[in-house]
Amino acid sequence: MAKATSKKKKEKKSLYEGRVVIQATFNNTIVTISDMNGGVVSWSSAGSLGFRGAKKSTPYAAQTTAETAAQKAKGYGLEEVHVYVKGPGVGRESAIRALGNLGLRVRSIEDITPIPHNGCRPRKSRRV
Repeated sequence: MAKATSKKKKEKKSLYEGRVVIQATFNNTIVTISDMNGGVVSWSSAGSLGFRGAKKSTPYAAQTTAETAAQKAKGYGLEEVHVYVKGPGVGRESAIRALGNLGLRVRSIEDITPIPHNGCRPRKSRRV
């Protein structure tokens, strides 16, 4: 005899405030938007949008990436964001600017680029 399965209606997430992590490397830009607890709501990268090669690391690619991720997150009701920027890439500024242009209120901007305090052990010196 077949069991009657009851499907639960999936409740749609709604959030007002969130975190945006912009990882801008020399080769790509990845934008991740999450709620305040760290649950990812949306993400986008320059490579996933069709940018290839050297075009992935341009400010325009970073701007488009931020816009795409923010549009997905705005569907959940996101209005205020805390921005965390990581990495030395050229798309840092344009990605933040794109978030503001979309109507998201940027509460804070913080640089979380990892900096080595002493680094790893250097190679042994060459003897001639």
